[in-house]
Amino acid sequence: MLPPVLLNIGGRRYATTADTLTQRDPGSLLASMIAGGAHGLPTTEEGEVFVDRDGKLFRHVLNWLRDGAIPALADADYQQLRLEAEYYRLPGLIDCINERIGDDKIEISSVAELTRKDVIKCIQADKVRFRGVNLSGLDLSKLDLSEVDFSSGCIEETNFSLANLHKAKFVDVEASRSSFHYANLRECEFVGANLQESTLDKANLLSANLQGACLVKCSFIETDLHSAHLQNANLTDANLTGANLEGANLKGAKLARTNLQGANLQRAYLREVDLRETQLTGARLGGANLLGAIR
Repeated sequence: MLPPVLLNIGGRRYATTADTLTQRDPGSLLASMIAGGAHGLPTTEEGEVFVDRDGKLFRHVLNWLRDGAIPALADADYQQLRLEAEYYRLPGLIDCINERIGDDKIEISSVAELTRKDVIKCIQADKVRFRGVNLSGLDLSKLDLSEVDFSSGCIEETNFSLANLHKAKFVDVEASRSSFHYANLRECEFVGANLQESTLDKANLLSANLQGACLVKCSFIETDLHSAHLQNANLTDANLTGANLEGANLKGAKLARTNLQGANLQRAYLREVDLRETQLTGARLGGANLLGAIR
């Protein structure tokens, strides 16, 4: 029998199991804590993982993880519990709370056919969700779509040119042949996204996360990818002429026939990357980590 998991939430002690913390929502902070050794959270002398959150409300979080139910609470308490659910990354619990308090969040069906006008109406409302939605072919240029979650959706051949997409989420989206020309994509998440043949020329992707993304034949001409996360991304045949990749992490990236002419790769992480077919004419590599790179 596995030992219990000991938690100290804001001074209140809890004992549970790894199964309870992981089975209902494997993508939660609590599940990640189990999988990744508490993710740097402090541990008390008694061996308890300490989390600086509301210890009293955590019992409702834990009971939801156990049986999927939450008790009747005052609206103010539900609002506080929702904050805890957001911190622990528990979308299922958030949905349960919203149902209880009649939240006006707009839920968009994954099969809904939307127009640009529909999207504008939705983003003007509070807490709209576009996860899993098909927005393919729409003209969403110049819109403020900051922090919108498009994860697992289909946005093929969609026009996001000049849009504000700061901190938007595109995890696992199908976005081939889309346009992000001049878009603000700062701190966006594109983990596992398929952006094949998309245009991102002169976009701002500062500190964006594109780990594992398919970027085959994408155009990043003069794009700002400063400090971007491109680990294991597939950049085969991509065009990054004049792009700013200073401090970017390209560990494990596929760079076959990638055009990096004139690109800024200063202090970039290129360790053990195969550069034999990569075009690097005029690229700046000062301070880049090229240990073990194949050239």
